[in-house]
Amino acid sequence: MHISGLWRYPVKSMGGEPLEEAELTDNGITGDRVVHVRGKRGLLTGRTRSGLLTVPVTTGPRGVPRVNGHPWDTPAAAATVRARGGADAHLVAYQGPERFDVLNLLVATDGAVRRFGGDIRRLRPNILVGDVPPDAEREWPGQALAVGDAVIGIHSVRQRCIVTSIDPDSGEQDLAVSRRIRTLFGNELCLNCWVIEPGTIRPGDSVALVSTEARPRGA
Repeated sequence: MHISGLWRYPVKSMGGEPLEEAELTDNGITGDRVVHVRGKRGLLTGRTRSGLLTVPVTTGPRGVPRVNGHPWDTPAAAATVRARGGADAHLVAYQGPERFDVLNLLVATDGAVRRFGGDIRRLRPNILVGDVPPDAEREWPGQALAVGDAVIGIHSVRQRCIVTSIDPDSGEQDLAVSRRIRTLFGNELCLNCWVIEPGTIRPGDSVALVSTEARPRGA
């Protein structure tokens, strides 16, 4: 097995950026989901503000997220967020563990993604592992992935939400995608993971499935 792809999402519920390498830390990939969107009543995500998912985000100099080409804390970025997320939407920096939906890494496998048959961006993984049979990931929880010096713990299979039905380019909803995930995978696709041992990983790196007794904090 090997690393087939890497992604980071500098702003939660916005577009992801492909990576040529990823630094894995105790907090997941450096720079992942370090900004989020808030409204009058709290956190806003693509579940209720689907237009946010269509906003392109990259990481600029010194690790500063850039929203639609603009540093996240500028008026231009704020205008984009209001246009896609609503008049009450605004950006906030936050690096606490609660910024992740479950754990701080989401791992996909190429066999399951091929069986899914849709745009991998709908699944929003951090890591894609290649050369994996379609049903293999379901047997992996409780084990770990070794990639060079890095070790990634595998906790559970991810329960999927309505975000998978949102087109990442248009923001339009296609409920047939969600139905397909329920039919083929029992609504569980990709793996909730965390970093056991930090390290730097790159596409092409070899991946080995190994045993572990480690568990994520709080689990």
